[in-house]
Amino acid sequence: FSYLEAIPKRAAIRARLEALWNYERFGSPRKVAGRYFFTRNDGLQDQSVLYMQTTLASAPQVLIDPNAWSEDGTVSLGDWAISDDGRYVAYSKRLAGSDWNEWFVREIATLRDLADRLRWSKFSSASWTGDGRGFFYTRFPEPQSGEEFQAPNTHQKVYYHRVGTPQSADVVVYERTDQPEWIFGTRVTEDGRYLVIDVWKDTDNKNQVVIRDLFEPYGLPTELVSRFDQGFEFIGNDARLFYFKTDLLAPRGRVIAIDLAEPAEASWREIVPEAPETLRSVSFVGGMLIASYLNDVISQVRVYRTDGTHLRDVAFPGIGTVQGFRGRHSEPETFYSFSSFNRPASIYRYDIASDESTLWREPEVDFDPQDFVVRQVFYESRDGTRVPMFIAHRRDLEPDGNRPTLLYGYGGFNISILPSFSSARLGWMEMGGVYAQPNLRGGGEYGEDWHRAGKTLHKQNVFDDFIAAAEWLIANGYTRPEKLAIQGRSNGGLLVGVAMTQQPGLFGAALPAVGVMDMLRYHRFTAGRYWVEEYGSVDEPEEFAALRAYSPYHNLHPGMTYPATLVTTADTDDRVVPGHSFKFAAALQAAHEGEPPVLIRVETGAGHGSGKPTGKLIDEAADLWAFLTATLDF
Repeated sequence: FSYLEAIPKRAAIRARLEALWNYERFGSPRKVAGRYFFTRNDGLQDQSVLYMQTTLASAPQVLIDPNAWSEDGTVSLGDWAISDDGRYVAYSKRLAGSDWNEWFVREIATLRDLADRLRWSKFSSASWTGDGRGFFYTRFPEPQSGEEFQAPNTHQKVYYHRVGTPQSADVVVYERTDQPEWIFGTRVTEDGRYLVIDVWKDTDNKNQVVIRDLFEPYGLPTELVSRFDQGFEFIGNDARLFYFKTDLLAPRGRVIAIDLAEPAEASWREIVPEAPETLRSVSFVGGMLIASYLNDVISQVRVYRTDGTHLRDVAFPGIGTVQGFRGRHSEPETFYSFSSFNRPASIYRYDIASDESTLWREPEVDFDPQDFVVRQVFYESRDGTRVPMFIAHRRDLEPDGNRPTLLYGYGGFNISILPSFSSARLGWMEMGGVYAQPNLRGGGEYGEDWHRAGKTLHKQNVFDDFIAAAEWLIANGYTRPEKLAIQGRSNGGLLVGVAMTQQPGLFGAALPAVGVMDMLRYHRFTAGRYWVEEYGSVDEPEEFAALRAYSPYHNLHPGMTYPATLVTTADTDDRVVPGHSFKFAAALQAAHEGEPPVLIRVETGAGHGSGKPTGKLIDEAADLWAFLTATLDF
C-alpha cells in the first residue's frame, strides 16, 4: 500500500471514481402479495437497501437496511424471499464477503426480526411454502473451529424451517448420504403444491430433478429427471405440466414440457425448439414464456405462448444486455434492466398483454454516453476459431498503436461475459484507456459446444483465444505490448496467470484477482471439488498432464522477466481461498528478474467479491488504475 499510495495520480483517480460511482442504482422490482420489492443504493452507500411500496407511484419504505449492521459496511444482504402472503421476508446476511450465510426472518408489517436464526448455509436460497408458515433451504454440517474458510464442504442437506422455531427443530427433507459431495437447490412451485429439488454433482449445470408433492403428507421425493448428462432448469408449472429449459439434444438450449401424469422421457414434449441463437433463460410470466437469447453476445427476447407459438420479440432502446423478466405466471407485468458499456442499467416495466415497455428508473451519472463508442469485432484464434470481442473507448480517441489498453477475460463455467456498465471501467476510459472484452471459449455465449471447447483437456483453447485477442489489438493499431494490461477475476484470474506465464513479453501489466493459481491442489479447499468437471482431475493421468502444463504456480521460471503484476485477493475469500494468490505472488517474486514491480494487495474483511462495500470497491479500482498509470507510463 505504501507503493500504491505514493503514485502521484492515485488521489485524483480515486476522487473521479467516487464521483462516477455516486449515482442512484436500482434492482428490478419483484411483485409479491400486491406489493413491489426492490433494492436501491443512493450512490455511495456501502450496501444497497431493500425497499417496498404498494404501487409504483407510492413512496417507498425501507424493509431492510444492511448499512446498519456494521460500521465498516462489510456485512451485506444476501438472498431474500417474500412469503406468498406478504407477511414475512426470509433474508440472509453475509459476513465479510464469505459464502457462508445466516438466515433471519422479518415480519413485514412491524419491521421486526423474529428469533429465527439459521447458520451454516451456503449456496442456498429460501423457498416459502404456499401457506407462509415456513421455507426450505440448504445447509452443511457445522465445520470444525478454524476450518470455516478452508475445509471442503460436504454432506449438504435440504431442510424445512418452520417460522418461530429453533434451527435444531428443522426437518431434513432431502439428503443423499451415499453422495456426500452432491449439492441441492430448492424451489416451491407458484401454486404451492410441489417442491422442486435440483441435484448437482459439480458446477457443470448438469442436474437431476427431484419432485415432492407437498399436498401429500406422506409423499416421498421422486426423481423426475434421473440423468446427469444434461442441464434441466425449472421454468414453472401449470398444474401437473412442468416446463424446463434444457440442453438435451439442443446445445444452444430449448424448452420442453414434462407431464407428471406421464413422466417417462419418451413422453417429454418440445415446446420451443433450439434456435440459431443461444437461449440464456426463460421465465413463465403473465401466462407466457419469455425467452432471453444471445445473438453474437447481443440480447434478444422473444415471447411465446405455452404451446410454443412465437408471439413477438421485445423491442429495446439499443444494442446491449437485458436482465430480468422475473415474475409470476398469474401477474400481467414484469421488469427488466437494459445496459451497455456506456449506458448504466435502466429499469423498465413490461406489460405482457400490450407489449409495452415503460421506463421506471433511469440513473443519472456524471458523464455523457455520447462521448464513448462501443464496437464489436471478430478475430481468429490460434486454431482458426472465430471469436467476438467488444472494444470501448472515448469517441475522440483514435488508435495510434500506443494507447494504454485493458484486456479483460473470463472464459469458463458456461458463464457469458456480456456488455455491462461499470463506473470503474468508465473511469479507465475517461483516462484515455481502451477497454477490450473478448468472449472466449469456455463461456456460454454460443451454447454448450462453446463451453466444452474450453474445458478440461481443451482449456488451452481459452488461453489461446485470450492471447489472440491481445495480438489482434496490437496488429490493428490499438496498442503495443508495453501499453497492454490484462485483467480477470476468479477463473479469469487463472486466465491472467496463464497468459502472463505463457507469453510474458506480450503484456506490460497483469491484474490477476482472486485467481485459481495452483491447479494441482485447487480441489482440496472449500468448493474446489465442484470444479473438477470444468478443469479436470489430478487423479486422471491425461488431465493431470494438462493441468500441470498450464498451472500458473507451477509454470513460473527463475530468471524470467514478467509483466508488472498486482495480485489481488481477500482474507475471507472462501470460494477461491487466498492461499492461491499468496503462493503465486511469492513464487512470482522469487522467480522474477527485472524492473517491473510485483505486488500483492490483500483486502481485509472481504471475500470473493460479492457484498464488498462501495468504499472498498472504489479504493481497489483506484489502486488498480493508479498501478497501471505507473507501470504503463501514462
